[in-house]
Formats: sequence, C-alpha cells, structure tokens
Amino acid sequence: MSFDRDAVRARHAFALGLGRRAGALALDFFERRDALVIETKSSSQDLVSRADREVEELIRTAIAEAFPQDGLLGEEYGLQDGRSGFTWVIDPIDGTAAFLNGIRSWTVSIGLTTGGPTGDEEIVAGVIYDPCADELFDAIAGGGARLNGQPISVAAAGGLGDGLIGFGINLKVPPAVGAGFLERLLIEGGAFLRLGSAAQMLAHVAAGRLIAFYEPLLSRWDCYAGFCLIREAGGWVDDVFWRDRGSLGGIALGGAPGVRAALTRIVDIGQPAEPLRATA
Repeated sequence: MSFDRDAVRARHAFALGLGRRAGALALDFFERRDALVIETKSSSQDLVSRADREVEELIRTAIAEAFPQDGLLGEEYGLQDGRSGFTWVIDPIDGTAAFLNGIRSWTVSIGLTTGGPTGDEEIVAGVIYDPCADELFDAIAGGGARLNGQPISVAAAGGLGDGLIGFGINLKVPPAVGAGFLERLLIEGGAFLRLGSAAQMLAHVAAGRLIAFYEPLLSRWDCYAGFCLIREAGGWVDDVFWRDRGSLGGIALGGAPGVRAALTRIVDIGQPAEPLRATA
C-alpha cells in the first residue's frame, strides 16, 4: 500500500514526544494510585480508573491539535473517524490491573495506521513507552525499530527452547485455549513469561529479550504499535485474523523468524480464538 512517507515521518516524530508526555502523566497517577477510584468494566480483570481516561484525553487532545484530520481509536473513548487516511490507535495505560496493584509492568502504546480495519489497513508507525524503566520503543515502516534511539532487532532464536515466549490471556477467551497452548509449549521444551502489559511483551520481542509472543485475543490498541516494532526489528507477525473482524480483536502472534514454524504449529492457527463475548 502506498502512503505519504513525509506525513508518516511527521506523525512518528510527534508520537515520540507524545509518548513521553503521556507516560509522565501516567507515572504521576501511578505514584498516587491509592487515591484512584477503581471501576470494573467487563470482568474483574478488566479495570479502569481516572488515570486511563485522563491519559487518553491528553493523547487525543494533542493529536487533534496537531493533526485535526486524523482519526482516533482508543480503549477508553472508542473510534473518532478522520478524513486524512491516518488513524491513531491508542492504549493510554496497557496493563491497568498491574498499574493499579503497584506492579511496574504497564506501558503507553500509540500506533499509527493508514487505510481501514480490513485487508487494506497498514500499520506504519508505533511507539511504546515504559515510564517506570524510562524505555521508549519506536518504529516506522521501512525505517527500523529503536529503543531510546538505538537500533534493536529480534532474537536469533532457532527453536522454542532458545528463550522465553511472552504469553497472555484474559476472561474473554475460553480457559482451555490458553491451557492447551501452554501444555504444548512445555512438551516442546519451551518456557513462557507473563507480564502485565501485552504491549510491553511485544516491545521485548522486538528488542530480542523474548523470542516470541502469543495471546489468543487482543484488541487493536493493545498490539498495533508492538506489531510495527516487531516487523521493523526483523521479526514476523501473523495478522491474518485481524482482517474483516470489525471491532472484535484477533490473535496476537509474532516473534523471531527461527521460531515461526514451531510456534504456529502449537498455537493451532487454523482458527481464531472466538471470544466468550465481543470486545470493543
């Protein structure tokens, strides 16, 4: 798909600063989290607070001022259509449960797409900021991936036993889906790691810290920035089930080239994991 590369570069540069600004606000809330009122959305694992909403409001306001024709899709306030052909995909605090429990495994995730949420959609930039570690991951289509300005690449793993695989699951997915994957992974001699933020785990794949990542069902805001990072770091992402799924999420699966065949086989990618209920 063709797109205006200068326009993408301008938005990518803007997102770098915006990620840090949003992260600073989120970190301030994190350090005062005992004063936050916690609300439950779809389940006991699906939480939200004033922090999520205010961080997303900061991001949306900044984008609207800088690029008023662009669309916006965020976890807390949904979709606002644009006219430029660009849509920003935002998770203000990915890993809210960890955040609210004082665990330093949460991130700000900002992706940029062209096209629409079907086969013509293309992720052209991504920024993931971890304020607790002061780690800013970024990528731009055709321009590579970086951590705090330094180039990064996926691991040189050749098999499932050559490192850790990031894994996530939530109550929208039948438990047997996750349990079956973990059983097959352990039988193959693999090991897994679960962090509070899917975006953080995807960023760690891009940086070569994890060899792959799998979650049966994620929303776009959780993983679009991470997808861009992994691809630009020399890895792969299998996004076949993102096409034509409307507002539903899809499988998040990707990693180092050397583990693709084995990981795809044990995930049983023949069918997407259908949710117990629709995701927004």
